[in-house]
Amino acid sequence: MENKEFSDIQQEIARLSEEINRHNYYYYMLDDPKISDYDFDQLLQRLIDLERQHPEYVRPDSPTQRVGGTITKQFESATHLYPMLSLGNTYSEGDLTEFDTRVRDLLNGPVEYVCELKYDGVAISLIYEHGILTRAVTRGDGARGDVVTANVKTIGSVPLSLTGDFPDILEARGEIIMPFDSFNALNADREEIGEPPFANPRNAASGSLKLQSSAEVAKRGLAFKLYYALGENLPEHNHYDQLRKLHQWGFRFPDVMEKVPGLQGVFDFIHKWDVERKQLPYPIDGIVIKVNDFAQQQQVGATAKSPRWAIAYKFKAERVSTPLLSVDYQVGRTGIITPVANLRPVSLAGTVVKRATLNNRDFIADMDIREGDCLFVEKGGEIIPKIVGVDVEKRLPDAEPVRFVETCPVCGTPLRQNEGEAGVFCPNELHCAPQIKGRLEHFISRKAMNIDSLGEGKIDLLFAQGLVRNAADLYDLTYEKLFGLEKVVEDENGKSRALSFKEKMTQNILNGIEQSKSVPFERVLYALGIRFVGEVTAKKLARHFATVDCLANASKEDLMEVEDVGDRVADSIIQYFNDTENLEMVMRLRAAGLRFEMGEEAKPASDKLAGMSIVVSGVFTIPRDEVKALIEQHGGKNVSSISKNTTYVLAGEKMGPEKRKKAENLGVPIISEEDFRQMIGL
Repeated sequence: MENKEFSDIQQEIARLSEEINRHNYYYYMLDDPKISDYDFDQLLQRLIDLERQHPEYVRPDSPTQRVGGTITKQFESATHLYPMLSLGNTYSEGDLTEFDTRVRDLLNGPVEYVCELKYDGVAISLIYEHGILTRAVTRGDGARGDVVTANVKTIGSVPLSLTGDFPDILEARGEIIMPFDSFNALNADREEIGEPPFANPRNAASGSLKLQSSAEVAKRGLAFKLYYALGENLPEHNHYDQLRKLHQWGFRFPDVMEKVPGLQGVFDFIHKWDVERKQLPYPIDGIVIKVNDFAQQQQVGATAKSPRWAIAYKFKAERVSTPLLSVDYQVGRTGIITPVANLRPVSLAGTVVKRATLNNRDFIADMDIREGDCLFVEKGGEIIPKIVGVDVEKRLPDAEPVRFVETCPVCGTPLRQNEGEAGVFCPNELHCAPQIKGRLEHFISRKAMNIDSLGEGKIDLLFAQGLVRNAADLYDLTYEKLFGLEKVVEDENGKSRALSFKEKMTQNILNGIEQSKSVPFERVLYALGIRFVGEVTAKKLARHFATVDCLANASKEDLMEVEDVGDRVADSIIQYFNDTENLEMVMRLRAAGLRFEMGEEAKPASDKLAGMSIVVSGVFTIPRDEVKALIEQHGGKNVSSISKNTTYVLAGEKMGPEKRKKAENLGVPIISEEDFRQMIGL
């Protein structure tokens, strides 16, 4: 009887795995989902539950591996089956003509090229043994790389197993990239919790792939882009058809790939995508040109570092060289010290650049930036200018290295650096002026307490007058303390004006502070500014623990039961509530009337939107945050970007034309505010 039960469980696990893998294929490889997110999540949760009860039946290609959960303290290295050569780069069409001439001379005949996008990410080698993904290795030095298999398994567009007539050993090569939507969401989350944003999607993808927790990698929204295959006895005789074959085995065929008969076709492809790349949802930095026929590739050969049968044409990013005048050190809300280069003003891509971030201490050291150096500043696919190098030919012979400050530039506290983190920070969080003002600005922000009658300039004045040192002080302000305060401020154009707390302004501030007492607990918790606790995590913590007392007394194990709360977040929460000054502030805020427990808003109003993913766009008769709250209260899920899996786009006035166009192209229904109200019974 027991054996039969186990046999039934094995069959159920196999059936669920097959069904989930099939739906993963529809979603990631064909862009054609067959079921809703909710139904998919239900299938996956059932499989997770069964595998937890019976770990002996977990297969290495189980779809649950995409969820993550493996902790890797140190990445081992492995030798590549075939060296991962790097492509030669060019920015010149003349160089492409020379490349074509060399190839034709070596082949002594006609040649067909394949043109592909050059993805801006992290090169990866995927090894499949008997159709099962067994190893994922980064490029490394070309001969050896880091094994990141557990992390790569979390990426939905990487097949965990293959189907069809695949060879016993197959190596698929491609690029791990971070799409712009994932990049923007990640940076927004990092800024919310006081961490510096990533400079570009490539850096974000690289950093994500080296995270120790695969569960964290699973949240990063990475994607895999296939570009080559290697192995014994591959069935096709050319690159294009071989990738078509890999598509049959379970991989996604490249979104953009074209066979051309000669050099003019290559130029046409380059000119087209130099313009249209701006419409792509992920970053590219050029075009790759390959000889299509495998026999011709062998005939053309390779050097020790690069294949002679392929070349990368890089799109030019506008770059200028300008002198470094000085370095400022800014202190963020969480104490992170960010060095900023003051540059001689220079025109770049239509704007005048005067300042650019130097990221952190390691960045300055790695680039060997010295006093008075001329720095190369670039604007490629990025809006924000970035420092990309040093013009060493213009360096003064006695130039001294830029020395990163060792103490906080504001309060003088010795700086610290946590193990495994690049950022240096000031630990004097409760008494360092920029950190105090940063937390106050965060506290009054729209997504937190939403005291819009205050702002950065007014907080600065209140701090300078000694009226506020933490959030609780705001609730001790009176008309008498505020009226008549004044300071001179500069606007964006450098013009001076007087900021005066007159009667109307004073009353508006007091009204805004009073109205903030009705803000729900989850937003009050977010407003406290606990490090690493962003808006979404605060909401999950509030709903899990229900009161601030339960949260403050929770053990690390209790905290880590909450979705998205790992070691770092749990430790930060415990540290926050172990500090007597923080506890005193929370007690004062509660005494002032702020909400530190969940109310009726925690109870779902209905399940009328259960399983629905809704994108909100435009202007409504009520604030957008309230619209999103209504969606969640009725069981729905707010999503930021439109895909085939989106249930509805809720459109208000002035909906973005690009979002409307995308919804129409994907066949996603667009509903009005009135339609929405009828759906939830308002």
